[in-house]
Amino acid sequence: MRIPAARSRRLGALFAAAAVAAPLAVAVGAAPAHAAPACTTSTGPYQKQVEGFLGLKVDGRQSASDCKAIQAFQTKHGISPNIGYAGPITWGVMDLMNKQKAAGKNPNKAGKCPTDKGRIACVDLTRQLSWIQDGKKLVKGPVPVRTGRNGYETRTGAKKIYWRNKNHWSTIYDVAMPYSQFFDGGQAFHSIKGSVWSPPGSHGCVNMRSADAAAYWSLLKNGDDVYVYGRKPGT
Repeated sequence: MRIPAARSRRLGALFAAAAVAAPLAVAVGAAPAHAAPACTTSTGPYQKQVEGFLGLKVDGRQSASDCKAIQAFQTKHGISPNIGYAGPITWGVMDLMNKQKAAGKNPNKAGKCPTDKGRIACVDLTRQLSWIQDGKKLVKGPVPVRTGRNGYETRTGAKKIYWRNKNHWSTIYDVAMPYSQFFDGGQAFHSIKGSVWSPPGSHGCVNMRSADAAAYWSLLKNGDDVYVYGRKPGT
């Protein structure tokens, strides 16, 4: 069958475009998908604090070994860019971890979470901590959590768990939310993959490590009280 001249030219153009596109696709695919960024040689404003947290030699000067250790911490906790720079975001995560550790086994020392409600799940946004107590008795925790980022803050005040779904899937964010326990509109306790210290935060939910979320699932039920207070750093 004879192909008209105009159609022949159009087909030729399409084949030519495909021929150009194919090598480009191969070239893009050949690049490493997860190549580690180069370590920075720059000394950060929180160099000494970060060195101390990581157990490195505290001299306030960036070294190759310092950078690798800082970069590993950043990669583990989803801090970007993970180039080993001792900046405010990295130190902010470390400082928060120090404050969480200092809570020990008495997270409600200041008495900000009600002790007259029986079983209650407490959420301290300032320290990014949660725990379950019965009156003044600590039942679970404290455990680190990841609450709402700026613009999506976890709402404060007295709440109650009203709906639970162990294998919930968010149709809004297209992501799994295991061990979901909803206490305020779309805000819930649930587990996440990755680090609960990863900035900047959630879209309002109280993110937890898997084992902690599973423990909360077994300890709480519909109708149990939740109390959220404080203010997440950076919001």
